[in-house]
Amino acid sequence: MARAQQPTPDQALAREIFAELVGINTTFHHGNTTPAAQAVARRLLAAGYRAADVHVIGPNADNENIVARLRGTGARRPILLLAHLDVVEALRADWSLDPFTLTERNGYFYGRGTSDIKDMAAIFTAAMIRMKHDGFTPDRDIILALTSGEEDDDAYNGVQWLLANHRDLIDAAYCINGDGGEPLATNGTVFSRNVQASEKVYLDLQLEVHNRGGHSSQPVPDNAIYHLAAALTRISTLEFPMRLNEITRAYFERAAGAEAPDVGADMKLVAEHADTNAARRLATHSAFFNAQLRTTCVATRLDGGHANNALPQMARAIVNCRMLPDDHQDDVVAAVRRAISDTAVALSVVNPAKPSPPSPLVPDVMGPIEQVSATFFPGAPVVPSMETGATDGLYLRNAGMPVYGVSGVAIDANDVRAHGRDERIRVAAFYSGVNYTYRLVRALAGGKP
Repeated sequence: MARAQQPTPDQALAREIFAELVGINTTFHHGNTTPAAQAVARRLLAAGYRAADVHVIGPNADNENIVARLRGTGARRPILLLAHLDVVEALRADWSLDPFTLTERNGYFYGRGTSDIKDMAAIFTAAMIRMKHDGFTPDRDIILALTSGEEDDDAYNGVQWLLANHRDLIDAAYCINGDGGEPLATNGTVFSRNVQASEKVYLDLQLEVHNRGGHSSQPVPDNAIYHLAAALTRISTLEFPMRLNEITRAYFERAAGAEAPDVGADMKLVAEHADTNAARRLATHSAFFNAQLRTTCVATRLDGGHANNALPQMARAIVNCRMLPDDHQDDVVAAVRRAISDTAVALSVVNPAKPSPPSPLVPDVMGPIEQVSATFFPGAPVVPSMETGATDGLYLRNAGMPVYGVSGVAIDANDVRAHGRDERIRVAAFYSGVNYTYRLVRALAGGKP
């Protein structure tokens, strides 16, 4: 059994907050973020924050957000620290332990939200408390926003709501988003310090087939499920063209040195020459590389038929696309329609694209990240990255605020369990993230790293 790491007082505080947050069910359908927001507020107020600088707010009493501010000199515009409090659903029967209890076992912290993203919510909160206790006065305000509605389409999005209703509370020069840009590790050793500076664009398409059906004892070729299955098979072979942007080109160039020599060589060829053969090899080697190189579309849900002994009158599927930031919804829809090549299959957009611009890789942000990262992750390159999933940073980017995904907690590249069973992070990675994040925030806010 791995020996438990003895935390420092600051790390112990972060762990205490972490356990409290994981212990609160903040799923949308069976939980509530408001108790978590209130718990953070109580800790900040006890640490000496003024009530006027701590706000638990939302459109109603359920699933509220918390926004708090550490006052600086005002010499520069504020920075925003962002993480979300809500988590995806987790059933006790699916897990080998209670998903809503922080469990330390064999060198890991287990629990829903340990990696997505209550670890960084706790770490940001602990950093705000420590800076208050230290009497640190930055040359800019530091704003903490822990929000609701990032994980569930049925909920309002906290960042979007704050922008629309309380922009003044979160307005900042830029945002450091804990939900993205994780350091990547193998066997606990970090080999890449990612900084998320852009993200792909989420788009849901619906395929639907209707016909008159009939008795299953007298089948006919015009079967709704067969039409749909054939269309999905054709979509499975649809490949969008490779295309690089500023962020992905920088990613392939800077991350090449951390990969095996043959993979690194292909990454260099892609970054420097957009070599299509090298790109094809990379895409075959890794689903992640493929997602960095092109727009993707994949079937994710199916529904059809109404009785076991009847021909189906309806068959429906959802195809989820993740578009490159400079791709266009109409072009993607047209490509999928051409691939379907069946007028019996109706295609519609059910969740439209919300593109957002990349964030500029400016020295004021990248410099402190590189400096602090060199101390904590020696030898690991700082690599700009494009998020293949989605974050609520897109709302800030579209509101004119650059967003940089910078988690302090390294994740094992081959053991990513966010949204899955027995979600976990390494205990040592969490404690290192506590120290890393505190040093980084102080460096960004005008303190010495």
